[in-house]
Amino acid sequence: MDYGKSGAPNKGKNTPRHSEHNAKGSAKNPFGKRDSKAELLARMKATLEAKKNG
Repeated sequence: MDYGKSGAPNKGKNTPRHSEHNAKGSAKNPFGKRDSKAELLARMKATLEAKKNG
């Protein structure tokens, strides 16, 4: 007798315990949203200046 085949199926083993706060497709991180190159460079330059000044 195959005891592994008896009873109710096990469900939900691959589900996460919680949802991430910035998961793909959520309000904070929608699908297809990417920053432009100019915005990225502006952020990098601001970070560099902040490190230089203090």
